[in-house]
This record gives sequence, structure tokens and C-alpha cells, in this order.
Amino acid sequence: MLFFSKPTPYLIDLIPDNHIDMHSHLLPGIDDGSSSLIHTLSLIESMYAFGITSFVTTPHVMKSVWDNSTATIKSAEQQLNLELQKNTSAVTVHAAAEYLMDDYFIKLIQTEPLLTLKENYVLVEMSYMNPPLGLYSILHDLQEAGYVPVLAHPERYLFYQNNFQEFEKLKKAGCLFQLNCNAVTGYYGRKVAEVAQQLLQKGMYDFIGSDVHHERHIEAMKKKIICKYVPELEKLFSNNQIFR
Repeated sequence: MLFFSKPTPYLIDLIPDNHIDMHSHLLPGIDDGSSSLIHTLSLIESMYAFGITSFVTTPHVMKSVWDNSTATIKSAEQQLNLELQKNTSAVTVHAAAEYLMDDYFIKLIQTEPLLTLKENYVLVEMSYMNPPLGLYSILHDLQEAGYVPVLAHPERYLFYQNNFQEFEKLKKAGCLFQLNCNAVTGYYGRKVAEVAQQLLQKGMYDFIGSDVHHERHIEAMKKKIICKYVPELEKLFSNNQIFR
């Protein structure tokens, strides 16, 4: 008797209708994402064709690199939504932020309300070179201030890839994990894909995001996944409804 394995699905075939994406860089000209309003509208149109109708877009807040503030982000959000209304678009866009955990972020926690994905969920990231000094103190302070940390793309932090216990420590410290969907198309390389599979297998992810910056990310989303954990991926897409 012959047994045939299921064909590997394309990533976009796993995206449910009326999906909400909770990590992207669509606000024009304020970070390393979209470069212009026309660029933004093109990216949104492409993702709308995948079934994504709502976006929580998350520009970087990274002192001395992308000096964004609540004011700059909300201004860009307002301009984009006005343009979408002009075009009678069915898409909704809400702006939050992707905060680099550093000394400046510590000051923000202490001095002003943070931009949240929804309610008290805050998207945070680390440098790709090394974790921040006092990482667990930052996470503690963030939660003491009433927020829930959502760590962006843990699979991409090279300094943890050979030390899985660090991921477990982060989860125990109250961190939720967000998978970059293109990690499972191979866009970021073999090692990142392997770590993403391990985290999926252990059920450590909570949400999934596109982290779209440009057309290359859009094109990668059209590829087949190189991951066998399809039900786990589908669950993450479903979990995103919490941000609607």
C-alpha cells in the first residue's frame, strides 16, 4: 500500500479571510518600512488580496535610529487613514509601535503611556546583536506598569538559537511570542526556519505577524512553507483575532 504525504501548503493559503495582521511597517517614511504613501497603498493592496483586512502597524521606536514618538506615529496614522477613506477602502489600520528594549524604553515606561497593539499588549524587540542589559528587569517593569510584553520574532535572535532554555526563561518571565510568518517560508534562512519549527513544536508562540516592510516580504509570503506544523500555524492566525 502506498502512502502519500499531504502537499506542502503555500503560506497565503493558511491566512483566513478577514485576517488581522499585528506587526508591519506600513506608515510611510518614518522607519525602514514603507517609503511613501503610494508604497504603503501598494503593500496594503497586495496584503488585502491575501485576505488581510485589518492592520495593527508597528513602526520602530528606536532612539537615535528611528526617533518616533506617539505624536509622529499618530500623525502618520491619521494621514494614512484619511487616504484610505478617500479611496473608500475596506481596510482598517491602527498604529501601535515596535519598541526596542533599551534605556530609552525604560524611560518611556516610566513617563508616558505606550502605544499598544490592543488594550495592554505591547510589541517589543531586541537588538540582533545581543540581549539588552537588564532584560528581565525591563520585562518586570513593563508588567508592573500594567502591560503584557509581546516579543517580536524570537526566532531571529541569533544569540538564543543554540540555547533553547533562554526562550523558556522568557516565557516564564511573562513574555508572549510573535512569529514572523516568513520565517516558515525560508526568507530569513535555514537556521531561523529551524528555530521557528522548534518553537512551534513546543507550542511557545502566541501570535503571528507579517513584519512587512517592502515587496520582497510580500513575494516571500506567496511561497510554500518549509514547516510541517500546519495546525500550529493555523492556530496562531486564529489567535490574532484578539487584536480586532
